Parts: sequence; C-alpha cells; structure tokens
Amino acid sequence: MPEFDTAHVKNIVLLGHSGSGKTTLAESMLMEAGAIHRRGSIEEKNTVGDYTDLEKERGNTIFTKLMHANWKGFKVNIIDTPGYDDFSGEVISALRVADTGVMVLNTSAGVEVGCDVIWEYTEKFRTPMIFVANQLDHPKAEFERTVQEAKAHFGNNITVVQYPLNAGLGFNAIIDVLNMVMYEYGEPGSKPKKSPIPDSERERADALHKELIEAIASNDEGLMEKYFDKGELTEDEMREGLHVSMIRHDIFPLFCASALQDRGVARLLSYIDNVCPSANEMPPQQTTDGKDLPCEAKGPACIFIYKTVSEPHIGELSYFKVFSGVVKSGMELVNETTNTSEKLSQLFVVEGNKRTSVNELVAGDIGATLKLRNTHTNNTLHEKGRNLELQPIVFPEAVMSIAISNNKKGEEEKLASALHQLKEEDPTVQVEVSPELGQTLLHCMGDMHLAVIKWKLQHQYHLDIHFTKPKVAYRETIRKAAEATYRHKKQSGGAGQFGEVTMRIEPWVENMAEPAGLNVRGKDIHNLPWGGKLVYYNCIVGGVIDQRFLPSIMKGIMEKMHNGPLTGSYVRDVRVSVYDGKMHAVDSNDMAFKTAGMMAFKDAFQQADPQLLEPIYSVEVLCNDEQTGNIMGDLQARRGMVEGFDTEGHFTVIKAKVPYADMYGFSSSLRSLTQGRARFRMRFHDYAPVPFELQKKLTETYRKEEELAEA
Repeated sequence: MPEFDTAHVKNIVLLGHSGSGKTTLAESMLMEAGAIHRRGSIEEKNTVGDYTDLEKERGNTIFTKLMHANWKGFKVNIIDTPGYDDFSGEVISALRVADTGVMVLNTSAGVEVGCDVIWEYTEKFRTPMIFVANQLDHPKAEFERTVQEAKAHFGNNITVVQYPLNAGLGFNAIIDVLNMVMYEYGEPGSKPKKSPIPDSERERADALHKELIEAIASNDEGLMEKYFDKGELTEDEMREGLHVSMIRHDIFPLFCASALQDRGVARLLSYIDNVCPSANEMPPQQTTDGKDLPCEAKGPACIFIYKTVSEPHIGELSYFKVFSGVVKSGMELVNETTNTSEKLSQLFVVEGNKRTSVNELVAGDIGATLKLRNTHTNNTLHEKGRNLELQPIVFPEAVMSIAISNNKKGEEEKLASALHQLKEEDPTVQVEVSPELGQTLLHCMGDMHLAVIKWKLQHQYHLDIHFTKPKVAYRETIRKAAEATYRHKKQSGGAGQFGEVTMRIEPWVENMAEPAGLNVRGKDIHNLPWGGKLVYYNCIVGGVIDQRFLPSIMKGIMEKMHNGPLTGSYVRDVRVSVYDGKMHAVDSNDMAFKTAGMMAFKDAFQQADPQLLEPIYSVEVLCNDEQTGNIMGDLQARRGMVEGFDTEGHFTVIKAKVPYADMYGFSSSLRSLTQGRARFRMRFHDYAPVPFELQKKLTETYRKEEELAEA
C-alpha cells in the first residue's frame, strides 16, 4: 500500500517574483518538517532546490524543482518555480499539477511584476491560492502597503488571516485572526509561544476577524445563516468555509512569514494540511474528448508527464502526476499520443536532486520515473484497454528569435542533438531550420532565457556556438505589367540547346480580369508555400512552342521565384502569361525552355516596378501607465505604428504594428526601459512594402554579394 492515501497528499507550488524568498521558504518548510536538519541559503549555494551549477552561479531559481515534506500525517509536495517571465513555461507546467498556489510577496518591495504575470496563469487554471507576506524581518518591510497593493492587483478576495507585530528588524510576533492568538518568536528556528492577543491589538484583531468571517460566510449560504443567527462562526466552521471558498477560487487567505528567520512557516504548513484541498477535492480532470476523470485511487491508472529533465550519466527523468488509480513499479502503461507501451521500471519521490525509490504512488501524488523511450512532456500514460488523454499544457509562444551556428566545423550533428534535447526539456524553446534564410533559428522567451540556453550549450554540451541576428524573410512582387522575350541558344558540339519564350507578367490580385488581348488556352493557379499566388496562363497559339515544353517554362519561372531578382527572396502574387516563342526541331529540349522561361521572367520582373515586401508583426506591450511614453517612443524608433491602447487586468496594453526587421533587440530594450516590469507578445500580421531607400539599400547589398560570389 502507498504510504499516503489521496486525501493525505497536498500539492503546492511556490510562486512569486524573483527575490521574493520562494526557495528560502521551501528550505524552511523542509526543515520544519524534519526533511532536512539545516536550512540552506542562496548565498552559500547549498539549498535543496537550487542545486544546478547554473542556478548556483546566477543566484536564482531557473527550473522548477520538486520536493516534499511529511507533515502531521500529510505528504506535502512542494514545487519551487522561477520568478522571471522568461521562464513562464516552468511556472505553467508546475501549475498544471499543483492543487494550491502559494504567492510569495516581498514586503520590502511590494507587489512586483513577476506576481502580475503569474497571476494570469493562476486565474486561467482557477488555482486555489494562498498569499504569504514574506521578508517581514527586512528593515524596509511594509506590510500594510503590500496588502493594499495585493488587493489592488489581485482583487478584494485577498483576506488577511495574519498580520505582523514589529515588522522590520524587530519582527518577532504574528497575530492570527483565524484562531485569535499571537505567536511570539525567539531565536531563529525556535518554536513559537502562543499568547493572548495584547489589549493594544485587540480592536484591530477583532475587526480583521470579523472581516474574515464575513468573507467566509458571504460565499456559503449555510454559514451565512449561522453567522446571522449567532453573530460568530466556530474555528472549525471557518476552516471548512475557507476550504470550500479556496476550491471555488473565491477567497485568497494571506499569511505572514520570515522564511529566513523561520517565522510563520509552521503555521503555514498547518494551514496547508488543515484547509488546502487535496487533488481528489478539486474538479475532475478533463480529457481531450470532453470527459471527466476523477482523481480516485480506485480509478484506472493514469499519469500525466509535466516535465522532462536530462540527468547526467542517467538519461531522461520524467516528472508526472498520478491523476487516477495507483501506479506501481514495473507497471506497463500505454502512451495515448504515440500508442506505444512504456514500462515504469522505477518510481521515485524527489527531493531536489535526491531521488528515493518507491514501489507505488497513489492518485494525487507527484513523482518521477526514468528512461521512458517514446514519452515526452504533455503525454498521458494509462492502463491498457483505456482511451485517456488529458488536456495538454498550452505553453506561451516565443517572442525572441536568434540565429545559431557552430564556430567549429563538423559539429553540426552534435548541435542538432543538443537543441533537440533542450526542446525536449523546455517546450518554450523552438528550433527552426530555415532553408529560405539558410539559418538555424532558435525561438525563445527573452534575453534571460537565451542566456540560459547558451550556458547549457557551452557547459553541458561543450559546444562552441555563435549567435547572430536572424535574417528577414522578405518577399518580392511587382506593381505594374511588363513583357520580355528571352532566347536561350547554346551550341557546343553535337546537339545544342534552343528555346525562346515571350511572356507578360502582371501583379496578381483577387478577381482580376483575364489577360487582355491574349488567347487563353490553359490556366494553372498555384498557392505558394510561402504565401501568395502564382497564376500561370498558356496563351500559345499556332504551335510556336510545343505543349510538352510548357511545364519546363513553368519550372524555370518557379526556380526564379525561389530566388527573386531583387534580394534573392521568395516572389509572390504574380500572374504570368506565356504567349509567344520559338523552338528548333532538333535543339529544343526541356532544359532550354526551362532556362528561357526563367530568364524571361527575370527580365520582365525587373521592368515591372519590382517591390520588396517585409513582414509586419502585431505587437502588444503590457505595461504600467507611467511607462507608456517611453515604450511608444521606442516602438516608433523601430518604424512601428501605434494603433491604440487597451487594458488587460492591471496592465495598459499598447497595440502596434512593427516591421519584424526592427524588432531585434526589443526584449532587451523593454527590460531596460521598464526595469523588467513590462512584457510583450507578437504575432505575424502581414507583408507590407519596404520604404524606397531601404529597398534600394537592400537591393544594392544583395547585388554586391552576388558579384563577390561570382568573382
């Protein structure tokens, strides 16, 4: 039998801006529960959570970490998360399997931008939430300001359960308005003393106690009636009311702590085991076909992979949550995505980088297993004879792109393998090999994310890599009609080559009239893979070109459209009418007409007022009101056109259209302008004409490169 049943497993995720004290809080929780005997510190680089070399070097959490504490008959799984938006994929995957979120606020700084970003995800998942006002021992700690900011940012559902006495360097007591006692603390790590609330604090404590009761009662008709009848609720009734309200996402209780001094941590753990929901009390999981999967030990075995990590000398470690049934070591499950069978050869509970083998894990618990051959993050594994696939995690789209290459020749395969592994571990990393641009592109979430990727490639995979600005996927088209004739004639002994083609090219637009003055014999419409159309007309009369050579002419045109005359970019939205030409009874062949068609198209294109098009992106910047001026100035300096403003939660949203060529470096610029308190998203909108001077510059640069290549 598993050590803990489903009702006695609690899964919490620590959330908050970088520097709020999440990792230190996790250390204090583990120490309070006896999982460790000495609390590690960021400065000493010895915490259970931040164990990787990169995290020790940078001094902050970058990857989600799983830990657990056995507390008063409960197993509390603790997931520590990063605090920067660049690593939001890590936060989302943790929220997918947690049953309670613990938002840690730094009372010396108030509500920071990382909290706003994370809050959006907790709202999406409807995660039951606790707030912890941390670092109350800091000389600049301001509890009241932090509470007011939290309510302004996250709503009045935040309800004070505790408030501090002597916040600042003298912080040594917490008044709890749920059970109406005061906790007094001595030396760090010592057990608190329960005392009556001082008379000087009685009025404030009573007022907050009443607010708490009213908040609880307002979300439950039965409790409201009891409150009206008695004017009070018992402690048990309050706990039950908080429990139900948290599951409904109606109340967010706020606690006090100094994780560094281990003050308030034990009370927080007790609240988690007493009030916070277990997985079986949360709404059932939804499968992709819309069915419910209750979290029950008696149900069919079903696990969801939420994270994959590559461990040195071991291989891939897959982290999972048991959403139904009981999984056992040696059990074979079916991957619903790949339809392959996977054997769970070993099961582990995890404490940072320490793994402990177990025989079973019950519904609601979180663990890990090794060496699943065909299973990846977001996959569902279930017992045979079932068809279960849980809703996948939707990861945010990348906002930054960079070209990556090797400095050493011959390591291309090694780089490709490393990038594949990075993508396996972090689904927010996207890799694109672009034949159009001749570059391998890395898409990520920002500068800090890129710095982590670079560190991994250099230190874990020992690659000498080079990052460069990605090229821009321009398009070429025309603005007027033009005609050209090209004769390809080649004689080099024996059979020669001869083909002559005359064509008219025109800008293609939807529903345009048929070619004027030409006898249309055939028409092909090609939806181009890179966007736009090529419409190809056969207007040959009198047999001047044999029908069998028309496909070769088309091939020549397509070849030049792959490598446009202006900058070598793809050509789009052109109509071509081939209406005259000549052939030779002996020397004409497919190659001759392919070349003639390509060169006639090139000559006509250059006479048809060619136009270079550039990709335009819709950009939305989420920021505070006071930051809009600087951000708008930066966008306009990038040739952006600000189209308006909107609101999203507590953010002002600046909406703009910006050329992709000028978005390079925007992530760094935005972070600098706003001290990291703004973020953005972008998506492709359309192609638009490049300004004349820029087109001239790009065309001349391409011509010089072509001349150098031919020299």
